[in-house]
Amino acid sequence: MPQDPHAPSAIVTRFAPSPTGYLHIGGARTALFNWLYARGCGGKFLLRIEDTDRARHNEAAVEAILDGLKWLGLDWDGDPVSQYANRARHVEIAEQLLGAGKAYRCYMTPEESTKARDAAKASGARLESPWRDADPATAPGDKPFAIRFKAPLDGVTKITDAVQGSVSFPNKALDDLIILRSDGGPTYNLAVVVDDHDMNVTHIVRGDDHLNNAARQQQIYDALGWPAPVFAHVPLIHGSDGAKLSKRHGALGVEAYRDMGYLPEALSNYLVRLGWSHGDDEIIPREKAVEWFDLGAINKSPSRLDLDKLNHINAHYINELTDDDFVRWTTPFIESAGVNLDTENMARLTRSAAFLKSRCATLADITKASAFLFLARPLEITGKAAKPLKKDGAREILSAVHDTLKDESLWLTPESLDKRLQALAAEKDVGFGQIGQPVRAALTAGHPSPGLSEVLYGLGHAEALARISDHIC
Repeated sequence: MPQDPHAPSAIVTRFAPSPTGYLHIGGARTALFNWLYARGCGGKFLLRIEDTDRARHNEAAVEAILDGLKWLGLDWDGDPVSQYANRARHVEIAEQLLGAGKAYRCYMTPEESTKARDAAKASGARLESPWRDADPATAPGDKPFAIRFKAPLDGVTKITDAVQGSVSFPNKALDDLIILRSDGGPTYNLAVVVDDHDMNVTHIVRGDDHLNNAARQQQIYDALGWPAPVFAHVPLIHGSDGAKLSKRHGALGVEAYRDMGYLPEALSNYLVRLGWSHGDDEIIPREKAVEWFDLGAINKSPSRLDLDKLNHINAHYINELTDDDFVRWTTPFIESAGVNLDTENMARLTRSAAFLKSRCATLADITKASAFLFLARPLEITGKAAKPLKKDGAREILSAVHDTLKDESLWLTPESLDKRLQALAAEKDVGFGQIGQPVRAALTAGHPSPGLSEVLYGLGHAEALARISDHIC
């Protein structure tokens, strides 16, 4: 890792998404890494919306990005910066480079540029503009022109990267990029350099698909005499099969993970471990991530998205929720399944929260895990009693259980209910399964459920006894 030239108190990172879609999982990890590094160093984390491409600009996408960051708990310092709003400054710097002889007017038409680029690619050479060293006096005054950066022809451009180490790019492979289009619009590499400089960004943490851009940006920094920030290019996330991440692997927006029932703390924990490590720690609370995160521990190899691991981490964080928070987080999923969480149903959910948590890898699992709580009794639907259970002796067992559990003082805890049922089994000299099987069937109608005493406790005295009674009348 290169020596960091910046004092910790001066650290400034940024997240700079393009507003053309949602906050996808790779962008969320990039934002998280930048946020953790800034917060751990006592620095600033800035947000810049790179919205210079007005044809693809989507204001709804901007809101989706902001909402995704907020949901993940990644707060930024100051107001979000619009790159488009800085276009006059970008033009100013392009003109400055032009005046210093470090850029030139190129009168090639788009068709000529495309033809020259294809020819250069075919021959393995760099694109050469005939206007690079042309006499300005020969320029057609009325013809549209772009401004190209005059990149060095010989030698190498070296990037000292906090993750990748020292990386060299032969200058003969880096052509004269356009920094100002013929319509007056700045291009990405110029705008990024200007904005990062003006925002006092000290560290740029981003995907390694930007490594080639770093070489071009380094050249612009050098031409302007500006110090370049510390680059840290993080290997991209791949699918579980090692292929480039796609939607089939889980390359979704943050809001999709939210809607699938992942907690923001769990997704953040998973993402921070996706390409960064701290020993063998898998569960890393946010406060520890802030304390431990450093650029030197970022892996050089691509990480693989593993939804099984994400589910495991999410299950841990669900189990860590208080009962009240568990109810709050799961309520939207239950209601979306068509359950009316009236006062009684909410009471059942609240009583059951402690033992439903362990049955949920995602919040969405609550719909299946809690279904037994909200079953409508046959009498309420058809006006007729439920069909008797077929097993011999089931009615007698249910009648005995109904009688032994009438005392409401038994319903203070699941443990007290279990103790009484165990005593009943002993009194009748039968195995507990002979008691539990018909009672569970009467209470849950075969739906997945936790322990029998927990089912009873969750349903409550009145509802549980009513369901049992339905099968013995």
